[in-house]
Amino acid sequence: MSSRFVAGLTLDDALRAAQAVNSQGMAVTLDSLGENVGSPEEAHRSAAIYHRLLDIIRQHHLHANVSVKLTQMGMDLGHELAKEIVSGLVEHAAASDSFVRVDMEGSAYTQATIDLVRRLHAAPENKGRVGVVIQAYLRRSAQDIADLTSEGIRIRLCKGAYKEPPAVAFPDKKDVDANFVKLMHTMLRSGIYHGIATHDEAMVAATKQYVQEQGIASDSFEFQMLYGIRRDLQRSLVASGYRVRVYVPFGTEWYPYFMRRLAERPANMLFLAKNMLKK
Repeated sequence: MSSRFVAGLTLDDALRAAQAVNSQGMAVTLDSLGENVGSPEEAHRSAAIYHRLLDIIRQHHLHANVSVKLTQMGMDLGHELAKEIVSGLVEHAAASDSFVRVDMEGSAYTQATIDLVRRLHAAPENKGRVGVVIQAYLRRSAQDIADLTSEGIRIRLCKGAYKEPPAVAFPDKKDVDANFVKLMHTMLRSGIYHGIATHDEAMVAATKQYVQEQGIASDSFEFQMLYGIRRDLQRSLVASGYRVRVYVPFGTEWYPYFMRRLAERPANMLFLAKNMLKK
């Protein structure tokens, strides 16, 4: 089952998957799976894979960038370690004309993640080279998006996949959907190139309707979807003239990654099961 959603174990597997996605007219973000490393050495080894990815993207002229998790870069071991490692990746991305997306993890990491991205983006040489993910189910996200867009920081908006308490996140889907639409409006009005990450046809339709009503160019933002999920919808959007980026995970840590996500939030299992039945 996992092979449907994970590109493979190696850098070569990731390259092949990225080339295949690019050949269909879609961009890629590459994610070397892993999180919550236990030592600085492990964090640096994880970062080395991303440095290699940035080189591969340049060497093979891929339409791609990378996504990293701060706990994989040593955040649990110290914020300065994570800053040092991610700063090196952003510097490499800037030199390679690429981009680093810092993924969002559980709410315990939200503020630290945003603080680090803002700190890195504030350096003139990093402007436009580092972005972040905001989760629509968090109650704080409207203010976070206002702060980030005021600084010109690119955002990937998603619904959120971690188990969170009601005090922190909207528990009901209808409220998450309503917040997603509200946040999408704010982002697309900002004039910054953002990613709208959803497989929900209602959210896709709401986005398309808004950009058409507001006269927003279809190439001024992108839809983002996971590898292997709603491939029919991905192709349909490209055929309609929209930009699409596919999030391509790979690596030997695929099993613990899947088990953690499925164990902490049973809705994730239902999401994957439904998508196994779609093309």
